[in-house]
Formats: sequence, C-alpha cells, structure tokens
Amino acid sequence: MKQVITSERIPIKLWLEDLDEAALNQAKNLANLPFAHKHIAIMPDSHVGYGMPIGSILATKKTVVPNAVGVDIGCGMCALRTEIRELESKDLKEIFSKARKRIPLGFNWHEESQDINLMPKGHEELPIVKNQFAKALKQVGSLGGGNHFIELQKGSDGYVWVMVHSGSRNLGYTVAKHYNETAIKLNELYHSVVNKEIDLAFLPIETPEAKHYIAEMNYCIEFAFANRKLMMKRMIESMTEVKGSFETGELINKPHNFAAWENHYGENVLVHRKGATRAFKDEPGMIPGSQGTHSYIVRGLGNAKSFMSCAHGAGREMGRRQAQRELDLEKEKARLDEKGIVHAIRHTRDLDEAPGAYKDINEVMANQKDLAEIVVQLKPLGVLKG
Repeated sequence: MKQVITSERIPIKLWLEDLDEAALNQAKNLANLPFAHKHIAIMPDSHVGYGMPIGSILATKKTVVPNAVGVDIGCGMCALRTEIRELESKDLKEIFSKARKRIPLGFNWHEESQDINLMPKGHEELPIVKNQFAKALKQVGSLGGGNHFIELQKGSDGYVWVMVHSGSRNLGYTVAKHYNETAIKLNELYHSVVNKEIDLAFLPIETPEAKHYIAEMNYCIEFAFANRKLMMKRMIESMTEVKGSFETGELINKPHNFAAWENHYGENVLVHRKGATRAFKDEPGMIPGSQGTHSYIVRGLGNAKSFMSCAHGAGREMGRRQAQRELDLEKEKARLDEKGIVHAIRHTRDLDEAPGAYKDINEVMANQKDLAEIVVQLKPLGVLKG
C-alpha cells in the first residue's frame, strides 16, 4: 500500500501514488457513502470510471450499488495452459484466421442461436434476462469490442497459454441499466442523502428490487463465464487444426466486475469489485498487460486491507479519444512489430488499445507485491481483438 487518505468519512487506501483527480474525487464519494464499510481500496491500475473508479473495491452494509459493479457485469478473464511449447508466426496467423471464423468480434453476433445447454439455468425466473435471452443465445461465444481480447502467450514455464478477456455482452448492460435506473427512481422517491450527481444510486438489500438485481447480476456473471468458456473451446479447436491434438491444464476463471457476500473485519458485507480481481489466500488469478507487454498468472496473498483483492490489468493511462488523438500510429505499430507480435493495431481508431494508452504493467505489479505473487510471466505472441 502506497498511501492512505483520511479526510473523508472512512479512509481511502491506495496502492498507487498518481491517481488522477477525477478518479480521486470518485473515491472520495465512495468513502462518504453512509453504508460504506471500513475503508475504500484503490488498486494500482485504477483510473476514472462511471460513478466509481475502475480498479476499486467498495464493501457495503445491507446495500447494493449497481454502478459499483458496472455495465459489463461479470466481465473477466480465463487463462488456460497448453502443452504446446512453440508457435511460429505462420502458426499464429493461421490460428487467428481460423478463430475469426468461429468467434464473432466487435459488435458481431452468431447468425444462429447457440446450444441452449451452454447457457446458465434459471433465466425464466428473471424478467430482464428472460427478455434478452434470445439475443444472448446468439451472443454467447462472442468477444465484443473495447479492451476485450484473446491472446496467445509464451509462459516463463515454457508452455503456450491462451487468455480470454470478455464479459456479458448486451445482457449485462441491459440488466445494469435497468436496475441503476430503478435505484435512481427509488432514491429520489425516498429523498436519499446520496447525491444523484455522483452516479451511485443504491438499493437497500431487503427490498424486492435489490433481491431481483442480485439474482440477475449473478446470472450475468455465469453467462459471462459461459461466454469465455465457449470462446476458449473454439480457440483450442482452431489451435488443434494447426498443431494437432494436445493436452491442457485446468481453466482459471476470474470475473472482475461483480458483487459478492463476504466476511471482512468481522462483518458480512457485500463486496463490490469494479475492475478488481479477488485474491484470497493462494487463490489463482491473472493480470494482463496491454498489447505488447507481459501478463501474469498470480496467486492471491489474502491481504485484508484490499478486501483480499488485486489489480485486474495494467489500467488506462489515457482516455480512448485522447489516445486516438495523441498517440503516433506508426510508432505504436513498430513497438509491436519489433517484438514479432501478431497484433490488432491497424488504424488510428485502434490506438485506444495501443500499449501507449496503458500504464506500465511492471509498475502496477511492483505496487501490489503485498496483494498477489507472480507464478508465471506470460510474453505476448499474438492477439485477437474486436
């Protein structure tokens, strides 16, 4: 931990020294919520978000805050070790070419509904999910855009790894939007002391609306996992066509946009992680860098001060539009080409996901040595993006 701010109702504990002003103001808003528990934890990859900084943890008493989970409910990552030792450039290009035919990217969906058995059970009892279910059947196994990716990596353990970063697509967005709007209306109705302008409308946990949100949120978390699992399966199929059959290790899955009941400092609280990874003692996880930088398989250290959490990635240094305006396309491409990485930077519009748009992953990892320890370092070989 790098610093503690004690000027608000409860402390703010930060694992970085250079949090931007907008994100710091959001952290102060969290610290002044009347139902916030013990302190606010700010991870080393943190930056401004919507209502709550990306890369932060809020524990609450008897309250759920939809915006503290975010619009991409259940967004997270999967990682899988293969027994493959080497992939040449031509192998990478062929694998990604085959994967593009199996996995819709960006705004694209499957033309046909996927197998209903891939989906989590119980959608019939969830009004928003039920309404979106037909669309979700065509979206499962699709990547989406933004910072979502599929990356092939060479591990310091000598093996090739596959990492997938994606979320709950339109399903999670629709659920989040509905319940945040519901929370806003209820907060206005009951003259909540939480200012509407800070975008942290809440639902008291005993209300039907809160119970419905938590049920639908949990479905979206499961759907996001199903989405990643199917993409991982289809990546392995693409790799098998190029390299022949091979064995794999156990799949590691970690969401980083969710809320869950946990016990911290002797109380049962609802822990909201927005762009933060759970890191219980000895729990496996992963922390990706940007395109062109190392990623990591990690083991949690169970640090109570961070509500047993760690960073979820490198974290943005520049906003998307700022990166598109200010970064040099040829220089960013050269950074990746020089390393032999099969990458996704083609046009100025792609610069929002260039390495220069992100924080230094080495600094992020150094700032959280008390939160997670490195198990395997992963060098990027090639990346598939929306």
